[in-house]
Amino acid sequence: MSHTSLFYHIIFRTKYSEPTINELNEQKLYAYISGIIKNKKSILYIIGGKSDHIHILVSIPPNIAISDFMKVLKVETSKWIKESGYFPKFLGWGSGYAVFSCSYAEKEAIIAYIKNQKEHHKKVLFRDELEHFFKENGIDTENNLFFKDD
Repeated sequence: MSHTSLFYHIIFRTKYSEPTINELNEQKLYAYISGIIKNKKSILYIIGGKSDHIHILVSIPPNIAISDFMKVLKVETSKWIKESGYFPKFLGWGSGYAVFSCSYAEKEAIIAYIKNQKEHHKKVLFRDELEHFFKENGIDTENNLFFKDD
């Protein structure tokens, strides 16, 4: 019998990092994302964010490539958002995403971090947050395409 323990901290943003996810309806979007994750036989631990980006902590089965998972997530939510009318200024998702693997031991700290997003971003810009994650994980911040125009 095989066993895997795959935890991913996923971050993705709105197109041009525009603040188009309104607080009034964000829980509806999070519920829709939760349904997609459940349909992928994955486990959602927490979802949160701000008007321009979303953080997710999730476990994904090893037979699902993270790129396939993200493609489905972004395409399906983009369709739903445009059809729902809840986010009238939404232009789409940014072209990229960031995924950081983490251990079971880090899980609770990441959950707390995602829960605290609204407070956190009163002090820290999203771009600065991502640059910190990139540096912490040895990713080149100079040539990174995450924030390039979509």
